[in-house]
Formats: sequence, structure tokens, C-alpha cells
Amino acid sequence: MVTEELFREDAYLRHCAARVLAVAEAGVVLDRTVFYPQGGGQPGDTGVLRLADGGTVQVLGTRKGGEPGTVLHLVAEAGRLQPGAEVVAEIDWPRRHRLMRTHSLLHLLCRAVDAPVTGGQVEEGRGRLDFDLPEAGLDKDALTARLEGWIAEDRPIRASWVEEAELDARPELVRTMAVKPPRGQGRVRLVEIEGVDLQACGGTHVGTTGEIGRVAVTRVEKKGRINRRVAVALLD
Repeated sequence: MVTEELFREDAYLRHCAARVLAVAEAGVVLDRTVFYPQGGGQPGDTGVLRLADGGTVQVLGTRKGGEPGTVLHLVAEAGRLQPGAEVVAEIDWPRRHRLMRTHSLLHLLCRAVDAPVTGGQVEEGRGRLDFDLPEAGLDKDALTARLEGWIAEDRPIRASWVEEAELDARPELVRTMAVKPPRGQGRVRLVEIEGVDLQACGGTHVGTTGEIGRVAVTRVEKKGRINRRVAVALLD
């Protein structure tokens, strides 16, 4: 039993026809989905499952299922669904798009601060990264200006795949020390911001840096002896 993860190839898909593979108390597993499951610091998608009778079931969140390769859609009314049922899975697109913009912004921030990343979190319209940086020396306005420059250049953002062996040979592609890219299928997904950044990532991103929009570095603070936390936000 495997869920085909359509969002890996096209983050702009908003809905898809799907079939229910399994029903549990917490939620349902579909044969294919546009819902991103929580992971890599990015929240799982929310939305609805549209039923054949015209009704809807709210999807409150999404995470990896108990079986490898499955995605569990967390619903409050799992009893309304049965294995084999045909549904249309539809994400909350405005929320997802803001998460995509924020995630792409954090990849730019990875490059703007020249230090290893020790942790991070993507939220709707805001996010943060923690850097292994003993000395502060980070200026909010200067960082914001650098991010704005890359955004104004409207650089393409693309996803590709490499074999796990290639990733092992190029450890610099794993930028976050605390979050490892999803593995176990023989290949790993890379996200490239043309001319700026290339790293392993399973999350969803916008198509160009210009789509990120207006941004600001909102906070730089000390977190422990060597960690510096940098918070960013979308301004529109």
C-alpha cells in the first residue's frame, strides 16, 4: 500500500481524484494525494475530501502514515469513508501557497547567512532558522536587503532527483543538521534556486523567487552558546 505523492512533482496542484485505501480512527490513506504530510519543518496541508454524494470531510492535517510510503489524512469524521470510496482531495490553497513562499524564503536565508543550520521551522507567512554561529554579527536590515535582492531577480526554483549514493558523496547538499532529507527509496529530491542555493529538500516551493513577495528579517536572537536564531516573515 503506497500513496502517490503528486505534490513532489507539481506543488501547484490543488486537487486530485483519489481512492480510499484504508480507514483508521485518526484518518484515511489515499492511493494518491496533493496533500503534503508534515515533515522537514513544514506543516502538513489542510483542506477537504469531496465525497461522491456531494458532501465533504474536513482534513485537519496530514502526516506520514504508519506504513512506509503512505500519507495519513487526519480527519474528524473517518467513519464517513470506506475503503474503495472515490473522493476528490482538495488542499487549502491560500494556506499552502503561503507555506511555499515561506519555505522558499528560508532556502534563501540559508545562503544569506554563511553558517551551518542547526534547526528551523516553516509556518504560514513566517519561519525561522537556527545557525551554528558563536558570534552575533548579523544585521537585520542587511539580511533583509540581501533577500530582497534575490527576490527582485526573480530566479527560477526547480526540483530534481539524485541517487542516494550521490547525496552521500556530496554532504554539502544537506544544509540542515537537525533535519535529514527523506531517504529509503533509492533517490533524494533536490531543490535549486538558480545561481543561489542547491540542497536536499522534500518540501513544496514556489516557481521563482519573485513569487515570494515582500519580506523582512524580523528578529535575530541568541539561542544557547553557539546558536543564533533568525526569524523572517512575509509582508503581504
